[in-house]
This record gives sequence, C-alpha cells and structure tokens, in this order.
Amino acid sequence: MILTITLNASIDKRYVTKGAKQGEVNRVLQCEYTPGGKGLNVSKVLRISGADVLAGGFTGGYAGGYIEDKLKEKGINCDFYHVPGESRSCINIWDLETKQQTEYLEPGFEVSPADVNGFLDKYKKQAEEVSLISISGSVPRGVKNDIYKELVDIAISSGKKVILDTSGELLEQGIKAKPTLIKPNTDEIKMLTGKDCLDTDTLIEAAIRIHEDGVAYVVISMGGDGSLLVSKDGVFQAIIPKIQAENTVGCGDAMIAGFALGLSQELREEELLKKASAISAASAMSIKTGFYEPEIMKDIYKDIIIKKINR
Repeated sequence: MILTITLNASIDKRYVTKGAKQGEVNRVLQCEYTPGGKGLNVSKVLRISGADVLAGGFTGGYAGGYIEDKLKEKGINCDFYHVPGESRSCINIWDLETKQQTEYLEPGFEVSPADVNGFLDKYKKQAEEVSLISISGSVPRGVKNDIYKELVDIAISSGKKVILDTSGELLEQGIKAKPTLIKPNTDEIKMLTGKDCLDTDTLIEAAIRIHEDGVAYVVISMGGDGSLLVSKDGVFQAIIPKIQAENTVGCGDAMIAGFALGLSQELREEELLKKASAISAASAMSIKTGFYEPEIMKDIYKDIIIKKINR
C-alpha cells in the first residue's frame, strides 16, 4: 500500500465560464467538486492505476468529511488526523472564450502544536505499515517549515522509499533528509543550487549535484520538451509525442503518482520515467484533475522515447 500525505487538503471547485468579466455578475456553465490538494491528486491517479492507497494528513469540519467521503467512494482508504475548523476550498475557473485558467486558493485552517504532534504519532504508525510514502503540497498555518524534513526522516527510519513534491522553504528543508525522489522545477533548482539553469546542460549539471548530495532520483520537467531523470545509473530524457492538452492542472501530481507506482514496482529508470511521463501526459488530456484514461495512457506510452544522455 502507498501512503499519500496531504497536510493542506481541500475541496477543489472547477467552474467553467465563457467571457467572464471582472466586476460583473458571471454565470457558471458547469461546476465540479472533487477532493483536492496535490497529495490527493496523487491518491486519485494511483487508485486509477490499480494501486492500494492510504490517504493521510489533516482534515477538519464538514468540508473534511466531504473530502473523506468522496475519496472512499473512489476506493481510497483514509486515515486523516482531524482538527477543529473547516478544510479549505480552492477554486479553478476555466474560461472557454479566453482559454485561460484562474485559481483562487484558500489558506485553510490553522493547526496547533498539539494537532501537529497528534498527526506525527499517527504518521509514525502509518509509515510502518505501508510500502512507499508520497508527500506533496503546501502546509496549513501553524506548521513549521521543517515538517517535511521530519516526515522524510521518519519514512527513511522505517525503511521506506519516500517522494517529496513541494516548493520553497518546505523543499529546501525537506531535501536535507535525503528523500528518494524529488521533482523540482527550474526556479526550485536555482533555489537549491544557487545557479541559473538556462538550458538542458545546466539543468543536468544541477540535477547531478543534487543527486550526489544524496537524493536517489532527481526529476526535472521541461514542459513540451519532456523531462529529465538523474540517478546512479545516469541521465535519462523522456521525449513525449505532441498531445492536445485540455487541463494541465495536476499533471505534475499525476507524474508523481506514476513515479510512486513505478518505484513500488521496482522499475528500472527507463521504464520508471516512461510510465510516469505517459500518465502525466494522459492526465493533461482530461478536463478532470487527478484523473486519466488508462487506454489513452497506453497509447501515449507506446510513442514515448527514453534517451540516455552520456555525461
């Protein structure tokens, strides 16, 4: 079973509009409510892929109950630490006329030191019972920026592989514990290494440096140019076919799910990167977040090229 940690879970509300105007009343053409937060997007994609999933983190109030109920409907096991207050909502507005997405992300509840300690006690027990842990996203108010370092330390002490997908100081602190895999973007690479990465060669050099500091797998997404993976076995690039993207929100989370699935299956680098890239691309072809069509993924998978780059 794979454990996903989402400390700042939400109800994601997707509104479809057409020609929305600021300062005026706008009619919503379609709306969809789903359990959200980066870690829960990972959970949903893993479940579609056939994995057994346990979702943990913080939830609160009626909104928290809704999140858990909807996850259970999808076959996802839940073991959240419950706190006072309401879990947040995040709104994604898609305008059919402009083809632009606008997001409004609530900060969420504030947790107390006692809540954090209660969650950690639960997490330590969970870490002993699962095969792999994936930690994603932001944290609620009241949680220190070194929380992910502690969670990674606990995972490694339990003998488990652990993926960390976050940003800013949370990533800067969390990487000190040497997670198994991270997926920084170019801005985060600059933060971690102090170097501007303006081309593929400098990205690879930066990723190699992070790998040599103790992270087993360093993955860098390059948008339409695919992605890079650096490990002890070398540098690999995934070249993906052109697709018609419908919704890019959550594609990175889908890729993390692919890596979690592949690592749990002990796939070698080429297959690991190919599977994660195919799932991510298939996710972009769906209007739903945290979702993909397995048959579409299989078609994309056949056309992905994995190239080993000699260094």
